Amino acid sequence: ELPPSEFMQVADSTWLVLSVVSNGREPSGCQATGVTKIARSVIAPLAEHHVSVLMLSTYQTDFILVRERDLPVVIHTLAGEFDIYREESGECVPVTCDDVSNGFLKPKPAASPTLHPVQSPQTRFCVLTVAPDTLPAIATMLIDVLFYSHSPPREAGAGSQDLDSITFFAFSLIEGYISIVMDAETQKRVMLSLRVPMAASPGATAHPGVPLPPPDECGIVAQIAEPLAAADISAYYISTFNFDHALVPEEGIAEVIQLLQQRQESSR
Repeated sequence: ELPPSEFMQVADSTWLVLSVVSNGREPSGCQATGVTKIARSVIAPLAEHHVSVLMLSTYQTDFILVRERDLPVVIHTLAGEFDIYREESGECVPVTCDDVSNGFLKPKPAASPTLHPVQSPQTRFCVLTVAPDTLPAIATMLIDVLFYSHSPPREAGAGSQDLDSITFFAFSLIEGYISIVMDAETQKRVMLSLRVPMAASPGATAHPGVPLPPPDECGIVAQIAEPLAAADISAYYISTFNFDHALVPEEGIAEVIQLLQQRQESSR
């Protein structure tokens, strides 16, 4: 419904949401397990089959978005490991490979994915959730942070390795649950504005970022998620139009950077 505008870019793909449920329950993002729990079983196999994904972690859970046109490949790739359902009128209906076989082509074996440069700004972030009825108390502040606190984009510096800080704010409203990522200084302002408790993930987080290549390229989430999963390091992951953002516990940032550097060097 948004009118065409030269100031707005819209990706040409329609995306579908995959939610991974374990034993009938969705994994809780507030336990800081995040993308690491599904890295090996979902993200890595999809990357091997050339399926591009967008990753969205919230305080409550994690979502994987895949392009609608890739659904046959996704189903055939994951059917051996998962029971797959689609939601119809609030009911979960089993999906089989035969349901989406039209147009399915067996992917060629994937070559080793290109590893993209990772930058690690020093900004510290917090992941938190608020009750919907508390929003009026902080609405003005959230609008100010979301729309008016950004510095002008740095044309030459977007992919540089010496980025010391980054402006980043994420607000998700999914089925009534509110999830917010904000820098530690903004979080202090919000806490002072609220007269009721707010749940926040323990500890601040450091923030490696990956500038996104063309949208058809895959394996970016796997580049970060696989080595962290192998080392049992928690991660909170958000894909955006221009960047992928991975938040990890601040006390583990040195180990994360070392792991990613080792992976980068081994690929050369």
